[in-house]
Amino acid sequence: MPMRYHPEPSVLNWVAGSTMSSKRCWQHRQRLAGSASPLFVRTPQGATLTEAGRQILPSAQEAARHLYRMRNEAQEVAGVAARSLNFAATHSLSFTFFPKWLRSSENGALIEAVQLHSDSMAVCEQMLIHGQVQFLLCHRHSDVPSLLAPDQFIGKKVGEDVLVPLASASTHFGTSPAALPYLAYTHESGLGRIVAHRLRGKEDYLHLKPLFSSHLAAVLMSMALESKGVAWLPKSLTEQEVQDGRLVRALDESWDIPLEIHLTRPKAVLSQSAEEFWGRAGW
Repeated sequence: MPMRYHPEPSVLNWVAGSTMSSKRCWQHRQRLAGSASPLFVRTPQGATLTEAGRQILPSAQEAARHLYRMRNEAQEVAGVAARSLNFAATHSLSFTFFPKWLRSSENGALIEAVQLHSDSMAVCEQMLIHGQVQFLLCHRHSDVPSLLAPDQFIGKKVGEDVLVPLASASTHFGTSPAALPYLAYTHESGLGRIVAHRLRGKEDYLHLKPLFSSHLAAVLMSMALESKGVAWLPKSLTEQEVQDGRLVRALDESWDIPLEIHLTRPKAVLSQSAEEFWGRAGW
């Protein structure tokens, strides 16, 4: 026999309030349904938004975030789920920075449960936009604008890092950067956006042709260790390999790219546990 969930009165009261607060979203959906305007078109290359689709996209994204927030807060009120925090983090930070940073951010407060989703920057951004996570942890550079709408999201610095051009200690590529076999990030990578932006205009860099591409810094590091070329790699990811002498500088420090590690969240109010964590987290 299927089990039925009967919500506590406190949950019903909370949902009633949330339903009133989401009245505008409901009215917007009703108007949209009545207009029968196509929101996307299908082509051989895939689906693309129409002008109507682009117009309502921010509202649709906000509605999705609101629904995820309703679910999470209802679970907290009912005691169905622990006071949990949901993060999306890029792969390199998930393995190196996140564990120690989370422990230091607790500051004596109890975090009952944490869910970490590790993926490319592009996927992590979409998870935050659609409300599937509360926070995004990623590398940022002050000269490279974020793709997240500044009127919907805020962020703060929680750490520092640096991209260093590294290669295997057993390889010798010469002194000209233009002659280097280049291990590149793909467009899904946030680090790739930063590298491309920061090195644009450097004449030697313009001649670099990617020998191998990946959105994973760890994969590029493995290729560099196999003497396949030079890659701009986070210091936080490569400290042990550099200390052991397996990776060395391929170019001087003028080619380094300083980074900030940012924690980003929606401007909309999060659950109580998430808001408390945001207040404690920082640099």
